[in-house]
Amino acid sequence: MSARVQTEAFDLGQEMQGFGSGSGAVVTFSGLVRDEGGRLVALELEHYPGMTESLMERYGREAAERFQLDDWRIIHRHGRLTVGEPIMMVATAARHRDAAFQAAEYLMDWLKSRAPFWKREIGVDGPGEWVSAREADEDALTRWDR
Repeated sequence: MSARVQTEAFDLGQEMQGFGSGSGAVVTFSGLVRDEGGRLVALELEHYPGMTESLMERYGREAAERFQLDDWRIIHRHGRLTVGEPIMMVATAARHRDAAFQAAEYLMDWLKSRAPFWKREIGVDGPGEWVSAREADEDALTRWDR
């Protein structure tokens, strides 16, 4: 059970070695930098050191309790990431698949709407604006309040 913020790339296969051993279900999700139809060459991600890791740990523990997880892992990168590079991963392990899937979705919804990361698109013509939060991401998070 862990959360990390880092600049270097991670190897999903290596991260999953021994993860969820003894569980009935393991779910993984990896987010990659999109090219947005050839418009982007990279993303620049910044975060609030200390606060970001603390909140990621908190939500990981909350997911573990809420969905009875056996294990969880969150990795999120920062810095300049080029198209195709992994940005983040979430892995959850539980006795049953439904709990593992729901926990992974819960963590993803939280990361997309509340994690203290800021993204700026780097286009073929240079740096663009910082990306604003999307209403759809906020809406996705509210479903967990029910």
